[in-house]
Amino acid sequence: MTADNVLLTTAVGSFGKPDYLQKARNANARGKVGATELRDLERKATAEWIKAQEEVGLDILVDGEMYRGDMVAFFADLLDGYSEGGLVRSYGNRYYHKPVISGLLKRPKPMTVEWFQYAQSLTEKPVKGMLTGPYTMLDWSYNEAYATRRDAALALAEVVRQEAEDLDRAGARYIQIDEPAIHARPEELEIAIEAMGIVTQNLKAKTISHICYGDFAAIYPGILKLPVDQLDLAMANYEYRWLDLMDRDPFTKEMAIGIVDVHTHELESVDEAAEGIRKGLRYVSADRLLPHPDCGLKTRPVDESIAKCRIVVEAARVVRAELAQKAVPA
Repeated sequence: MTADNVLLTTAVGSFGKPDYLQKARNANARGKVGATELRDLERKATAEWIKAQEEVGLDILVDGEMYRGDMVAFFADLLDGYSEGGLVRSYGNRYYHKPVISGLLKRPKPMTVEWFQYAQSLTEKPVKGMLTGPYTMLDWSYNEAYATRRDAALALAEVVRQEAEDLDRAGARYIQIDEPAIHARPEELEIAIEAMGIVTQNLKAKTISHICYGDFAAIYPGILKLPVDQLDLAMANYEYRWLDLMDRDPFTKEMAIGIVDVHTHELESVDEAAEGIRKGLRYVSADRLLPHPDCGLKTRPVDESIAKCRIVVEAARVVRAELAQKAVPA
Protein backbone atom coordinates (compact mmCIF):
# COMPACT_ATOMS: atom_id res chain seq x y z
CA MET A 1 0.00 0.00 0.00
CA THR A 2 1.11 3.55 -0.71
CA ALA A 3 -0.29 6.88 0.42
CA ASP A 4 -1.77 7.27 -3.07
CA ASN A 5 -4.13 4.30 -2.84
CA VAL A 6 -5.31 4.23 0.77
CA LEU A 7 -8.32 5.94 2.33
CA LEU A 8 -9.55 7.25 -1.02
CA THR A 9 -12.17 9.91 -0.33
CA THR A 10 -15.44 10.22 -2.18
CA ALA A 11 -19.04 11.44 -1.96
CA VAL A 12 -22.23 9.41 -2.09
CA GLY A 13 -23.93 11.12 -5.03
CA SER A 14 -26.08 14.20 -4.66
CA PHE A 15 -25.15 17.77 -3.76
CA GLY A 16 -27.32 20.77 -3.00
CA LYS A 17 -28.64 22.55 -6.06
CA PRO A 18 -27.51 26.17 -6.44
CA ASP A 19 -30.29 28.75 -6.01
CA TYR A 20 -30.33 29.63 -9.70
CA LEU A 21 -30.90 25.98 -10.65
CA GLN A 22 -33.60 25.34 -8.05
CA LYS A 23 -35.46 28.44 -9.24
CA ALA A 24 -35.15 27.27 -12.84
CA ARG A 25 -36.43 23.79 -11.97
CA ASN A 26 -39.43 25.31 -10.20
CA ALA A 27 -40.06 27.60 -13.17
CA ASN A 28 -39.76 24.66 -15.57
CA ALA A 29 -42.45 22.80 -13.61
CA ARG A 30 -44.74 25.82 -14.14
CA GLY A 31 -43.89 26.02 -17.86
CA LYS A 32 -41.90 29.23 -17.45
CA VAL A 33 -38.45 27.85 -18.33
CA GLY A 34 -37.84 25.62 -21.34
CA ALA A 35 -36.07 22.25 -21.35
CA THR A 36 -33.03 23.56 -23.24
CA GLU A 37 -32.45 26.45 -20.84
CA LEU A 38 -32.89 24.14 -17.85
CA ARG A 39 -30.44 21.62 -19.27
CA ASP A 40 -27.84 24.35 -19.81
CA LEU A 41 -28.17 25.39 -16.17
CA GLU A 42 -27.94 21.77 -15.00
CA ARG A 43 -24.70 21.42 -16.98
CA LYS A 44 -23.39 24.66 -15.47
CA ALA A 45 -24.14 23.42 -11.94
CA THR A 46 -22.57 20.02 -12.71
CA ALA A 47 -19.37 21.73 -13.85
CA GLU A 48 -19.35 23.84 -10.68
CA TRP A 49 -19.63 20.76 -8.50
CA ILE A 50 -16.88 18.90 -10.33
CA LYS A 51 -14.62 21.93 -9.82
CA ALA A 52 -15.62 22.20 -6.14
CA GLN A 53 -14.81 18.53 -5.50
CA GLU A 54 -11.43 18.89 -7.17
CA GLU A 55 -10.64 21.98 -5.12
CA VAL A 56 -11.62 20.23 -1.91
CA GLY A 57 -9.44 17.26 -2.86
CA LEU A 58 -11.84 14.32 -3.14
CA ASP A 59 -10.32 11.32 -4.93
CA ILE A 60 -13.40 9.76 -6.55
CA LEU A 61 -15.98 12.27 -7.74
CA VAL A 62 -19.72 12.30 -8.42
CA ASP A 63 -21.71 14.40 -10.88
CA GLY A 64 -23.85 15.83 -8.06
CA GLU A 65 -27.18 14.80 -9.65
CA MET A 66 -28.09 18.32 -10.74
CA TYR A 67 -30.48 16.84 -13.32
CA ARG A 68 -32.39 14.70 -10.80
CA GLY A 69 -35.09 15.25 -8.23
CA ASP A 70 -36.20 12.12 -6.39
CA MET A 71 -33.87 9.13 -6.86
CA VAL A 72 -36.69 6.77 -7.87
CA ALA A 73 -39.06 9.13 -9.69
CA PHE A 74 -36.20 10.33 -11.93
CA PHE A 75 -35.73 6.85 -13.39
CA ALA A 76 -39.43 6.01 -13.36
CA ASP A 77 -40.11 9.04 -15.57
CA LEU A 78 -37.68 7.67 -18.18
CA LEU A 79 -38.84 4.04 -18.20
CA ASP A 80 -41.77 2.62 -20.14
CA GLY A 81 -44.23 0.83 -17.86
CA TYR A 82 -44.34 3.50 -15.16
CA SER A 83 -47.05 6.07 -14.50
CA GLU A 84 -47.21 8.88 -11.96
CA GLY A 85 -48.87 8.25 -8.62
CA GLY A 86 -50.05 10.55 -5.88
CA LEU A 87 -47.91 12.65 -3.58
CA VAL A 88 -46.27 10.92 -0.62
CA ARG A 89 -43.86 12.26 1.97
CA SER A 90 -40.29 11.01 1.67
CA TYR A 91 -38.76 12.77 4.69
CA GLY A 92 -39.10 16.08 6.51
CA ASN A 93 -41.32 18.34 4.46
CA ARG A 94 -40.25 16.82 1.15
CA TYR A 95 -42.84 15.11 -1.03
CA TYR A 96 -42.69 13.25 -4.33
CA HIS A 97 -45.12 11.53 -6.68
CA LYS A 98 -44.74 7.85 -5.82
CA PRO A 99 -44.44 6.06 -9.17
CA VAL A 100 -46.72 3.23 -10.23
CA ILE A 101 -45.50 0.18 -12.13
CA SER A 102 -48.52 -0.04 -14.40
CA GLY A 103 -47.17 -2.02 -17.36
CA LEU A 104 -44.25 -4.08 -18.62
CA LEU A 105 -40.99 -2.30 -17.86
CA LYS A 106 -38.65 -1.27 -20.67
CA ARG A 107 -35.80 1.20 -21.03
CA PRO A 108 -36.31 3.16 -24.27
CA LYS A 109 -32.85 4.76 -24.17
CA PRO A 110 -29.90 5.42 -21.81
CA MET A 111 -30.84 7.60 -18.86
CA THR A 112 -27.61 8.75 -17.20
CA VAL A 113 -24.81 7.95 -19.65
CA GLU A 114 -24.70 11.40 -21.24
CA TRP A 115 -24.48 13.02 -17.82
CA PHE A 116 -21.69 10.67 -16.77
CA GLN A 117 -19.77 11.39 -19.96
CA TYR A 118 -20.16 15.14 -19.51
CA ALA A 119 -19.02 15.06 -15.87
CA GLN A 120 -16.09 12.77 -16.67
CA SER A 121 -14.99 15.07 -19.50
CA LEU A 122 -14.44 17.84 -16.94
CA THR A 123 -11.88 16.01 -14.78
CA GLU A 124 -9.01 13.56 -14.86
CA LYS A 125 -10.25 12.00 -11.63
CA PRO A 126 -12.73 9.12 -11.84
CA VAL A 127 -16.42 10.00 -11.70
CA LYS A 128 -18.86 7.38 -10.47
CA GLY A 129 -21.80 6.24 -12.53
CA MET A 130 -24.81 6.34 -10.20
CA LEU A 131 -28.05 4.39 -10.40
CA THR A 132 -30.94 3.52 -8.11
CA GLY A 133 -31.03 -0.20 -7.49
CA PRO A 134 -33.86 -2.50 -8.55
CA TYR A 135 -35.03 -3.34 -5.05
CA THR A 136 -35.34 0.30 -4.00
CA MET A 137 -37.09 1.08 -7.29
CA LEU A 138 -39.59 -1.62 -6.38
CA ASP A 139 -40.04 -0.75 -2.72
CA TRP A 140 -40.57 2.94 -3.39
CA SER A 141 -43.11 2.30 -6.15
CA TYR A 142 -46.59 0.81 -6.31
CA ASN A 143 -46.63 -2.48 -8.22
CA GLU A 144 -49.79 -2.97 -10.26
CA ALA A 145 -48.36 -4.87 -13.24
CA TYR A 146 -46.41 -7.88 -11.97
CA ALA A 147 -47.82 -10.90 -10.15
CA THR A 148 -45.23 -10.80 -7.36
CA ARG A 149 -42.75 -8.35 -5.91
CA ARG A 150 -39.94 -10.67 -7.00
CA ASP A 151 -41.18 -10.57 -10.60
CA ALA A 152 -41.21 -6.77 -10.51
CA ALA A 153 -37.75 -6.63 -8.90
CA LEU A 154 -36.24 -8.86 -11.57
CA ALA A 155 -37.86 -6.84 -14.35
CA LEU A 156 -36.40 -3.69 -12.82
CA ALA A 157 -33.03 -5.42 -12.52
CA GLU A 158 -33.04 -6.00 -16.26
CA VAL A 159 -33.49 -2.31 -17.13
CA VAL A 160 -30.97 -1.22 -14.49
CA ARG A 161 -28.54 -3.80 -15.92
CA GLN A 162 -28.87 -2.26 -19.37
CA GLU A 163 -28.04 1.18 -17.96
CA ALA A 164 -25.12 -0.13 -15.89
CA GLU A 165 -23.62 -1.92 -18.87
CA ASP A 166 -23.89 1.26 -20.96
CA LEU A 167 -22.06 3.19 -18.22
CA ASP A 168 -19.43 0.45 -18.17
CA ARG A 169 -18.93 0.75 -21.93
CA ALA A 170 -18.75 4.55 -21.58
CA GLY A 171 -15.71 4.16 -19.34
CA ALA A 172 -17.08 4.37 -15.80
CA ARG A 173 -14.51 2.85 -13.44
CA TYR A 174 -16.96 2.91 -10.54
CA ILE A 175 -20.68 2.17 -10.77
CA GLN A 176 -22.81 2.76 -7.69
CA ILE A 177 -26.19 1.06 -7.47
CA ASP A 178 -27.98 2.58 -4.47
CA GLU A 179 -30.20 0.36 -2.31
CA PRO A 180 -31.33 2.48 0.66
CA ALA A 181 -34.56 0.45 0.93
CA ILE A 182 -32.81 -2.90 1.22
CA HIS A 183 -33.45 -3.22 4.97
CA ALA A 184 -37.11 -2.12 4.76
CA ARG A 185 -38.29 -5.75 4.49
CA PRO A 186 -35.51 -8.04 5.74
CA GLU A 187 -37.51 -11.07 4.64
CA GLU A 188 -36.98 -9.94 1.02
CA LEU A 189 -33.20 -9.64 1.22
CA GLU A 190 -32.75 -12.66 -1.06
CA ILE A 191 -34.87 -10.93 -3.72
CA ALA A 192 -32.63 -7.86 -3.53
CA ILE A 193 -29.52 -10.04 -3.79
CA GLU A 194 -30.90 -11.92 -6.80
CA ALA A 195 -31.86 -8.67 -8.53
CA MET A 196 -28.45 -7.09 -7.92
CA GLY A 197 -26.80 -10.19 -9.40
CA ILE A 198 -28.58 -9.47 -12.67
CA VAL A 199 -27.37 -5.86 -12.63
CA THR A 200 -23.70 -6.53 -11.92
CA GLN A 201 -23.11 -9.86 -13.66
CA ASN A 202 -21.22 -8.48 -16.69
CA LEU A 203 -19.65 -5.30 -15.33
CA LYS A 204 -15.91 -4.61 -15.46
CA ALA A 205 -16.21 -1.49 -13.28
CA LYS A 206 -15.88 -1.63 -9.51
CA THR A 207 -19.41 -1.95 -8.14
CA ILE A 208 -20.76 -0.19 -5.06
CA SER A 209 -24.07 -0.21 -3.24
CA HIS A 210 -25.03 2.61 -0.90
CA ILE A 211 -27.17 1.63 2.11
CA CYS A 212 -28.35 4.16 4.66
CA TYR A 213 -30.74 4.98 7.51
CA GLY A 214 -32.49 1.84 8.62
CA ASP A 215 -32.04 -1.31 10.65
CA PHE A 216 -28.75 -2.53 9.23
CA ALA A 217 -28.57 -5.20 11.94
CA ALA A 218 -31.66 -6.85 10.45
CA ILE A 219 -29.81 -7.65 7.20
CA TYR A 220 -26.30 -8.30 8.52
CA PRO A 221 -24.39 -10.51 7.75
CA GLY A 222 -26.74 -11.58 4.93
CA ILE A 223 -26.04 -8.33 3.09
CA LEU A 224 -22.46 -9.54 2.52
CA LYS A 225 -23.91 -11.79 -0.20
CA LEU A 226 -24.97 -8.74 -2.21
CA PRO A 227 -22.95 -9.13 -5.43
CA VAL A 228 -21.04 -5.83 -5.35
CA ASP A 229 -17.41 -5.07 -4.54
CA GLN A 230 -18.08 -2.36 -1.99
CA LEU A 231 -20.79 -1.53 0.54
CA ASP A 232 -21.23 2.19 1.17
CA LEU A 233 -22.56 2.67 4.70
CA ALA A 234 -23.87 5.61 6.72
CA MET A 235 -22.06 5.36 10.05
CA ALA A 236 -21.62 8.79 11.63
CA ASN A 237 -25.37 9.31 12.12
CA TYR A 238 -25.51 6.00 14.01
CA GLU A 239 -22.41 6.78 16.08
CA TYR A 240 -20.70 3.81 14.35
CA ARG A 241 -22.68 1.24 16.32
CA TRP A 242 -23.25 -0.98 13.26
CA LEU A 243 -19.51 -1.68 13.27
CA ASP A 244 -20.05 -3.76 16.41
CA LEU A 245 -21.86 -6.34 14.27
CA MET A 246 -18.55 -7.04 12.55
CA ASP A 247 -16.98 -8.27 15.78
CA ARG A 248 -19.18 -11.35 15.45
CA ASP A 249 -19.35 -11.70 11.65
CA PRO A 250 -16.31 -10.27 9.86
CA PHE A 251 -16.89 -7.74 7.08
CA THR A 252 -15.73 -9.20 3.76
CA LYS A 253 -16.05 -6.36 1.23
CA GLU A 254 -14.57 -2.95 0.67
CA MET A 255 -16.27 -0.38 2.90
CA ALA A 256 -17.12 3.22 2.09
CA ILE A 257 -17.64 4.67 5.56
CA GLY A 258 -19.71 7.74 6.41
CA ILE A 259 -17.72 9.92 8.81
CA VAL A 260 -19.78 13.15 8.74
CA ASP A 261 -23.53 13.35 9.33
CA VAL A 262 -25.42 14.93 6.43
CA HIS A 263 -28.62 15.35 8.46
CA THR A 264 -27.28 18.12 10.67
CA HIS A 265 -26.05 21.64 9.98
CA GLU A 266 -23.41 21.15 12.65
CA LEU A 267 -19.93 20.57 11.30
CA GLU A 268 -17.86 17.80 12.82
CA SER A 269 -14.27 18.53 13.75
CA VAL A 270 -11.48 16.96 11.72
CA ASP A 271 -10.49 15.00 14.83
CA GLU A 272 -14.02 13.57 15.19
CA ALA A 273 -14.08 12.51 11.54
CA ALA A 274 -10.57 11.04 11.77
CA GLU A 275 -11.68 8.96 14.75
CA GLY A 276 -14.46 7.55 12.55
CA ILE A 277 -11.84 6.40 10.05
CA ARG A 278 -9.81 4.80 12.84
CA LYS A 279 -12.92 2.90 13.94
CA GLY A 280 -13.38 1.58 10.40
CA LEU A 281 -9.74 0.46 10.25
CA ARG A 282 -10.50 -2.07 12.99
CA TYR A 283 -12.46 -4.02 10.38
CA VAL A 284 -11.15 -3.07 6.93
CA SER A 285 -7.61 -2.38 5.70
CA ALA A 286 -6.75 1.15 4.61
CA ASP A 287 -6.75 0.25 0.91
CA ARG A 288 -10.32 -1.08 1.31
CA LEU A 289 -11.76 1.79 3.37
CA LEU A 290 -13.14 4.89 1.63
CA PRO A 291 -14.21 7.83 3.85
CA HIS A 292 -17.10 10.03 2.76
CA PRO A 293 -20.18 11.89 4.06
CA ASP A 294 -22.90 9.56 5.36
CA CYS A 295 -25.25 10.08 2.44
CA GLY A 296 -26.06 12.44 -0.41
CA LEU A 297 -25.75 16.12 0.48
CA LYS A 298 -28.72 17.46 -1.47
CA THR A 299 -30.44 18.63 1.73
CA ARG A 300 -27.46 20.81 2.70
CA PRO A 301 -26.67 24.30 1.38
CA VAL A 302 -23.79 24.48 -1.07
CA ASP A 303 -21.31 25.96 1.43
CA GLU A 304 -22.18 23.32 4.03
CA SER A 305 -21.78 20.52 1.51
CA ILE A 306 -18.31 21.77 0.63
CA ALA A 307 -17.37 22.17 4.30
CA LYS A 308 -18.41 18.60 5.14
CA CYS A 309 -16.44 17.21 2.19
CA ARG A 310 -13.41 19.24 3.23
CA ILE A 311 -13.59 17.69 6.72
CA VAL A 312 -13.61 14.22 5.13
CA VAL A 313 -10.51 15.05 3.07
CA GLU A 314 -8.62 16.57 6.00
CA ALA A 315 -9.51 13.63 8.28
CA ALA A 316 -8.21 11.17 5.69
CA ARG A 317 -4.95 13.13 5.44
CA VAL A 318 -4.53 12.97 9.21
CA VAL A 319 -5.01 9.20 9.33
CA ARG A 320 -2.86 8.59 6.23
CA ALA A 321 -0.02 10.43 7.95
CA GLU A 322 -0.49 8.26 11.04
CA LEU A 323 -0.37 5.10 8.93
CA ALA A 324 2.74 6.30 7.09
CA GLN A 325 4.49 6.99 10.39
CA LYS A 326 3.67 3.52 11.69
CA ALA A 327 5.04 2.01 8.47
CA VAL A 328 8.46 3.60 8.95
CA PRO A 329 10.83 1.14 10.71
CA ALA A 330 12.00 2.32 14.12
